[in-house]
Amino acid sequence: MTHPTSIIIIDSHDAVRIGVSAYLKTLPDFEVVGEAASGQDALKLVSELVPKMVLIELIMVDIDGVEVTRRIKHISPRTQVVVLTSNHEDARIFSVLKAGAICYILKDVKMESLADVLRSVIQGEVALHPRVAARLLQEIQNEEGDRQCISMDFTDPELDILKLKANGLTNNQISKKLVISENTVIGHVSNILCKLHLTSAHR
Repeated sequence: MTHPTSIIIIDSHDAVRIGVSAYLKTLPDFEVVGEAASGQDALKLVSELVPKMVLIELIMVDIDGVEVTRRIKHISPRTQVVVLTSNHEDARIFSVLKAGAICYILKDVKMESLADVLRSVIQGEVALHPRVAARLLQEIQNEEGDRQCISMDFTDPELDILKLKANGLTNNQISKKLVISENTVIGHVSNILCKLHLTSAHR
């Protein structure tokens, strides 16, 4: 029997946190084990409960969401951090992915779609909203003047897939366009984020 995925929801907005929590509690494959409205409370819960997943907003009342993400991954490397926020223009998109977040979702997503994305993350897949992929691609290109140019760490196929993601193509559409399997597409997207995590860890 498969155990439900333990999850902690972190959001300073009560309506959002309570709403998402209430919905996920109706699903048998998720177990909401805690909620937090601040970064400090979130870190305490993660250290005590070691959840499989954390759903976090970037804007915290005390500690910035990027720093909270970094500390969560230090406390519990096994915990997958998924960002749920309202602003795709947020400059912290790049920073939070480098800090260890596996996925970045916008709050305009429907609850059913949110659950599907979380399930995909559990299965090892990575979802990138087209607007987020575009911002990520922009940030990567902006690093070209950096002494340790991270864009050099990415393969041409990875950058090609990121560009197609930014144009709104699904994994299935990308696989057909590039004549590769959908699993290969998923693997490339996962590697992009893994390389961002490693780049951050070695800086």
